[in-house]
Amino acid sequence: MKHGTKLRDRIAAPGTTPLVGVYDMYSASVAAGHYDGMFVSGFGFAASYYGLPDIGFIAWPDMVAFVQRLRGAFPRHHLLVDIDDGYADPEVACHVVGSLERMGASGVVLEDQKRPRRCGHADGKQVLPLDEYLTKLEMVLRTRRDLVVVARTDATDEADIMERARRLAATDADVILVDGVRDVEGIRRIREVVGGKPLLFNQIAGGKSPRLSLSELTDLGVDVAIYSTPCLFAAHEAMEAALAELKRADGRLPSLDPARGVGVAASTKLLERNIARHHREGPETM
Repeated sequence: MKHGTKLRDRIAAPGTTPLVGVYDMYSASVAAGHYDGMFVSGFGFAASYYGLPDIGFIAWPDMVAFVQRLRGAFPRHHLLVDIDDGYADPEVACHVVGSLERMGASGVVLEDQKRPRRCGHADGKQVLPLDEYLTKLEMVLRTRRDLVVVARTDATDEADIMERARRLAATDADVILVDGVRDVEGIRRIREVVGGKPLLFNQIAGGKSPRLSLSELTDLGVDVAIYSTPCLFAAHEAMEAALAELKRADGRLPSLDPARGVGVAASTKLLERNIARHHREGPETM
């Protein structure tokens, strides 16, 4: 079964499908032990690969190469990829979508922001005229063969949000995402507007949207939940704590509990699973 079909079937199953944001191969290796779906976060990739904020610095060949590495290590995981605005140009967006599908991506998220773009939970977002975005989206939809396409709007005006959600739901996009929804009532209104089209909700620590469990999201009729940055922010916090402690201890490494701590043995074992997983499961036929 193709990767897009597998993700589409998973989304159609009962409950809310979680996709956990990863930002490099190591975070993906940890996440793979807990979830069978990953979200290739633009926020996380811009931070880890470039050391820059998520405002449009990502070069599409870098993202395609990252997805190729992910698919090689995780043959059976769902991989939903953030392609921002399609890297500005509709022709480029179509080329990237074709490349990602050949690399084994399960799906992509295409937004309607204009440049300079922003994280979906940041202030100052601007959106393209709706017809301009719909033209780009339709080109992408004609390009994909099996890939799941998530149509995303970053509109902030209530009336504009609802109109865009309604128009996006009328396309052949597989899933609709309104990013930065501020409350549960907003989710309910969007759910009603998009009708039977699958709905995606994006959660990010410190963002504008409420913190909701998968059970709560299921009750609200949300089909997919992406968690953009739990790995990135946890790593940041842990590194800050570890380095502060190293400095406090005059450079002496802390003692390691072999049964619970992470040292060279545990880290190597984690990475060896990627080799074993690839040999055991093998690449999936596209």
